[in-house]
Amino acid sequence: MGRIRLLPEIVASQVAAGEVVERPASVVKELIENSLDAGAEKIDIIIRRGGISLVRVIDDGCGMDRDDALLSLERHATSKIRSAADLQAVATLGFRGEALPSIASVSRFRLTTRETDAIAGTEIIINGGKLEVARDGGEAPGTQVEVRSLFYNLPARRKFLRSENTESRNIEHQIHLQAIGHPQIAFSLLRDDRVLFRLPSAATLGDRIRDLYGTELLERLVEVNSTPSRKSRISGFIGQAGLSRQTKAQQLIFVNGRAIESSLITAAVREGYHTALMKGQYPVTFLFLELDPATVDVNVHPAKREVRFRDPNGVREEIVRCIQETLQGRRAEWQEKFRAPISSQATVAGKAAPDLMLRPGVSVPEESHRALPHLTPEATYHVIAGVTRARAVVPGESVQPDKPPGRAPAKRDSNQHQFNIIGVLSKLYVLMENADGLVLVDQHAAHERILFEELRRRMEEYGVPTQKLLLPQTFDVPPRDADWIERNLSILQKMGIGIESFGPDTFKIDSVPSFLNVSDPAQFMRKVIDDLKSAGNSASAMRLGEEMIAKSVCRHAVKANDPLRYPEVEKLIRDLLDCDLPYCCPHGRPTMIQISLAELEKKFGRKV
Repeated sequence: MGRIRLLPEIVASQVAAGEVVERPASVVKELIENSLDAGAEKIDIIIRRGGISLVRVIDDGCGMDRDDALLSLERHATSKIRSAADLQAVATLGFRGEALPSIASVSRFRLTTRETDAIAGTEIIINGGKLEVARDGGEAPGTQVEVRSLFYNLPARRKFLRSENTESRNIEHQIHLQAIGHPQIAFSLLRDDRVLFRLPSAATLGDRIRDLYGTELLERLVEVNSTPSRKSRISGFIGQAGLSRQTKAQQLIFVNGRAIESSLITAAVREGYHTALMKGQYPVTFLFLELDPATVDVNVHPAKREVRFRDPNGVREEIVRCIQETLQGRRAEWQEKFRAPISSQATVAGKAAPDLMLRPGVSVPEESHRALPHLTPEATYHVIAGVTRARAVVPGESVQPDKPPGRAPAKRDSNQHQFNIIGVLSKLYVLMENADGLVLVDQHAAHERILFEELRRRMEEYGVPTQKLLLPQTFDVPPRDADWIERNLSILQKMGIGIESFGPDTFKIDSVPSFLNVSDPAQFMRKVIDDLKSAGNSASAMRLGEEMIAKSVCRHAVKANDPLRYPEVEKLIRDLLDCDLPYCCPHGRPTMIQISLAELEKKFGRKV
């Protein structure tokens, strides 16, 4: 009897503050979101000692009158929603009405606000959740919130804060997120009386990225090309194939202007890059999703970092498709940039040159294999205009086609971007010159990409070879995995897995792809499920074999120190540019590197 009591209001506020206010960066985030919801066009942030001593956020938003200012400091008081039905379509960044009272309960808090046409404003001072002063103020129109001595009344919580530098970096990261999410808003940050940055209002997202991260990063980003649908619109920038980071620090995702963390979207982004991303690396993304607010539940995390989608599979598929189309859409640009002169079909001894492309049904030898055949003096080939015999490319030598007798040299169209093969460096890197400068091609990575796409296409068209198990085996899976297998039986069968239901949560497997070494079917299927869940319903029928294909083509592709003759090099480049993703090998390493004339001029001191 009498063991359960109501907590005092101050204690309850401090408990609630533990969910919303984790560190000074949380304070900055909540205050900036309030400023954005108030229609601010300029937001200034001032911090001292990593925000532990002082956080001040000043905006030029709509401001509040005295009644609203006092009411805003009551728990669950908000102007953003009116009823439970409004929670189903939240269109603002804040909506719970917990941020200001939670912050005020664990700090020395001062709020000054004034409406645009008001003669006087309002000043409110609160210490540790206790109201001390409410009076007229003379600040400029807008709202200013000052938070001093954060967690001064919760010493145990204050001990968990990191160093001042760490807390300052967290605040700076949070401001970067808000600045990227709202490029039309001007931001400034003053740390310990030193200006860290002033960001003017930006006309485009690209301008804001350039202001924050520099021109060099912006030049390596690709604008997302997405056709808006009735349900969603995807925009922003993603990194080129080959641009990646070791952490997710620059993988920024926004849903309806809100920066979020979503394992579903992270997996979809990775699936979109697929073989264009090195293992263990994360892409650079500034991805914006605009969805109907009714299809997104933002009321699932106290700090609103996570959201829940009504149609998660649809969102995932849309992101995967958008990223794949964006990366593949750059192929035309690359082809125009590096396109070789149109080749003609040469003849030797009166015989037409055979097609060097791989044909379906051609087996891959176990020994050293070249999709570009080893050329001999007796061989015939597709070569560029004027080349009638093969010769080795000498490093440093400018390779030009032999001039056929009685024919004037062909004139190059100066309006087309074409390349000259200069030579081969260290028997590995093909050096070329195009209109923009110097191009280096990794012959091994390029050949890997060519073989990978050719073999993958061949197996998708002609089927995945399967191997029957000597004894069919049954295995049990958890109910969720069983439901997933039931819904994706057709995909698994296309991938060469002979599987069928054998009772509740039990399946029988009687065949597997022949190129996989499966000793434990149950463990194999668990890995398949984990790998394919993030791939979505559009998974390729060769998804299971891609890793094996990548390893196989790595063995068969031309290696470093493998000498290539001129026609081989020229055909290698042409075949690479015809690939779906010519920018990288199946392991995600770049195949081509462009060094611009401007960069070379800087190296030689011709430009500053």
